Amino acid sequence: MMNIQSLDEARALLRELPGPDNSAAAQAALREATLTKPAGSLGRLENLVEQVCAWQGHHPPSHDRCRMAIFAGNHGITAEGISAFSADVTAQMVGNFNKRGAAINQFCVGAGLDLKIFPLDLDTPTRNFAREPAMTGDECARAMAIGMSAVESGLDLLCLGEMGIGNTTAAAALCHAIFAGDAENWVGPGTGLGGEALTNKIRVVRDAVASHGPRLKDGLDVLCCFGGREIAAIAGAVLAARFARVPVILDGYVCCAAAAVLFAVEKSALDHCVVGHVSAEPGHRHLLEALGQRPLLDLDMRLGEGSGAALALMIVQAAITCHAGMATFDEAGVSGKAGD
Repeated sequence: MMNIQSLDEARALLRELPGPDNSAAAQAALREATLTKPAGSLGRLENLVEQVCAWQGHHPPSHDRCRMAIFAGNHGITAEGISAFSADVTAQMVGNFNKRGAAINQFCVGAGLDLKIFPLDLDTPTRNFAREPAMTGDECARAMAIGMSAVESGLDLLCLGEMGIGNTTAAAALCHAIFAGDAENWVGPGTGLGGEALTNKIRVVRDAVASHGPRLKDGLDVLCCFGGREIAAIAGAVLAARFARVPVILDGYVCCAAAAVLFAVEKSALDHCVVGHVSAEPGHRHLLEALGQRPLLDLDMRLGEGSGAALALMIVQAAITCHAGMATFDEAGVSGKAGD
């Protein structure tokens, strides 16, 4: 289990990221070539197995212990009228998660996922970033450390999700600050905004990013200015998982925006991550292009709470199970390709 006391410690870790185990990935490729199917016929499933092996550091890969970590936080930016729901809904949904009544609870049952919920000081929203930075450096580091605590020894795969009214506005501001472009490209309806309310949301993001420009030296500065505690916690979990050799499945727009702050500091920081799905929130497609990430699923979902990551995990589990259990040509007595 990792911990940090400051953002400078996080920056230091980002300079020391472990790389993939290419030997384990090569072993997966060698076995794949012997299985009873035409080469490459399982498409991306074959690549997923190699990626999991590379970051777990062993072959065969395993999926016996998988975790869904959902981080919840509240945002002062809701004072600007950027959400159709009040901040009270964050705590209410956390209660629903704990009572096993949400969509993610059902998906976790289907995927055999251990679900952990991390509410982060829900009674104290971050500051309104339209007027001042959302968090101090120390506050941001503490939230990242909570995210790191979700990565325990022995995990095989980690899925990440979030809950926080107002956090699509935070995600849009993060992306606009990191990748520039027009604010309209990053801002979407979130929980259902349209018309003048959506126009206001775009204005809030555009003006806030412009006002904080001089403070933004790197991705972690961007995180302090615009992020929420749950967003910082996701970034911390992604970072800790890298050092623990735990491959990560990211959920939608907010989750990927959290990961993007690490990418902005170190371009290889997300190499151990798979994006579970592309959200119907329009900024997510732009973000995935900027990150060079290809999602596993495109189902027009925009629920958050880790739902897309949980569904994608089932695909990763199927790929691993198939790789481990499928017979080789020799075992099955099936002739290989002519000339082999």
